[in-house]
Amino acid sequence: MALDHKDVPWTSGRSGNKGRAHTKGRPLDEQAWAEVRDLLGDRPRRRDLLIEHLHLLQDHFRHLSAPHLRALAEEMRLSMAEVWEVASFYAHFDLVKEGEAPPPDLTIRVCDSLSCELAGSEALYEALEAGMDPSKVRVLRAPCMGRCDTAPVVELGHRHIHQATPEKIDAVIAGGDFRPVTPEYEDLLSYRGRGGYDKLTELRESGNWEQVQDMLLEAGLRGLGGAGFPSGKKWGFVRSEEGPRYLAVNGDEGEPGTFKDRVHLEREPHIFLEGMLIAAWAVEADKCFIYMRDEYPAILKLLRKEIAALEEAGIAPAGYIDLRRGAGAYICGEESAMIESIEGKRGIPRLRPPYVAQVGIFDRPTLVHNVETLHWVAMICREGPEVMNATVHNERTGLRNYSVSGRVATPGVYLLPAGSTITDVIAAAGGMAEGHVFKAYQPGGPSSGLLPAHMDHVPLDFDTLQPHGTFIGSAAVVVLSDQDSARDAALNMLRFFESESCGQCTPCRVGCEKAVKLMQAETWDRELLTDLCQVMTDASICGLGQAAPNPIKLVIQHFSEEV
Repeated sequence: MALDHKDVPWTSGRSGNKGRAHTKGRPLDEQAWAEVRDLLGDRPRRRDLLIEHLHLLQDHFRHLSAPHLRALAEEMRLSMAEVWEVASFYAHFDLVKEGEAPPPDLTIRVCDSLSCELAGSEALYEALEAGMDPSKVRVLRAPCMGRCDTAPVVELGHRHIHQATPEKIDAVIAGGDFRPVTPEYEDLLSYRGRGGYDKLTELRESGNWEQVQDMLLEAGLRGLGGAGFPSGKKWGFVRSEEGPRYLAVNGDEGEPGTFKDRVHLEREPHIFLEGMLIAAWAVEADKCFIYMRDEYPAILKLLRKEIAALEEAGIAPAGYIDLRRGAGAYICGEESAMIESIEGKRGIPRLRPPYVAQVGIFDRPTLVHNVETLHWVAMICREGPEVMNATVHNERTGLRNYSVSGRVATPGVYLLPAGSTITDVIAAAGGMAEGHVFKAYQPGGPSSGLLPAHMDHVPLDFDTLQPHGTFIGSAAVVVLSDQDSARDAALNMLRFFESESCGQCTPCRVGCEKAVKLMQAETWDRELLTDLCQVMTDASICGLGQAAPNPIKLVIQHFSEEV
């Protein structure tokens, strides 16, 4: 008799004489299964597409019910536990168990990053929470949305409101349009009109990848996602590995205060796309994966359109560029965690070695680049290495995009010499905001901590900040004034790390939580905090836990009077 026959009772291992009509766990709901099948249509049921399919369910039903998750598990031939653990890992999925009420149709996310906090996001959150009907609108705190230049920011559905006020939010709710607003940008036709993709065509026909790699090294291009590894060297490492090989684009720009990639993509996406295809050509990649954060819905929309245009024009084969959508997890900015997410899993960083250049996506050699890095790859190939190395300032060579926010007159992204100091950066942003006096600055996101105003002579570049206990990272500069507390800013940063720790390793998971509790005391226990920082730095698996103590250490060092 077949095991799947309806009349066969299932027996418990502990009491074989008691039969059951179904297996342990949630039974399969036929209606939910039909709804999932209809929604997936003819899409592949591959394991690596689990997160993409979860997005389909979340977007359609506005939550993930237990019956639908059970049905998705059935359809993809996965265990319910595996589907549940992936869905529950990411902040943008709303899981609803049996008997629980689903969330309201509209969710308002209020950014609580440092730049938005300085701009009044806490008061805005409290006003919205008090003024909204919780049965109709859900108000949540959310990490950085990559719009620090227009703080405070909220997201209604998938629509962002800049310099948000309750009045602006009420007006959008009344209008009922919560779709992302796509900015004006240079499309494929316009880009090709000024020579776009000519260099890619030339390289494909008669190019030498080693000559291009040497050009990147001559230009001095280094990884601009934060690590700063010489970009050209990566190509040789990946190319030396046996194929098939892949290319992965890290578009998970989640470091609070960082928004340079967004600005590039919203204006000139094809410079980045050409750089990506040049890099893919260089390492003979079988496929390109673009991992884009879910907080950038307008960019996801425009990239889908422009990738389709590339395929139609014959510049990229159909399916060669695979756009993947993040789901709200800062840790996926770490390259191996991003690769885990691309494979449809929880974004848990891998232990290294082996490195992703050897064992990356689907265990194959993978070249990983940041969006801005690939932007510069195209620029260097089109204009030569001098587009970067012709600029020298403070004995530093090259150019950098600085994301500037906080107490400056004109927040934004500024392309400046790589040797620029905080004085140069503030000047480019129009000086300090009216009524504010420069007190401190964050040179490269919360991972870099805070430096005092008197350290205004240090070039903000690779290798120049390490002697001072910090680093440039993604060049996310947040400026604080005499009206701000360094202590409160550090607490904001640690709360972010506490929320975003993936939980894999104890030093980071427990250390961030413990640090937040200690930092809320009227007077900091410096000895205990210093000891905690050392353990986190030495024992955490990835850069999140290793760098999270920086705000604590630098505030104790430079702003001791506040703690």
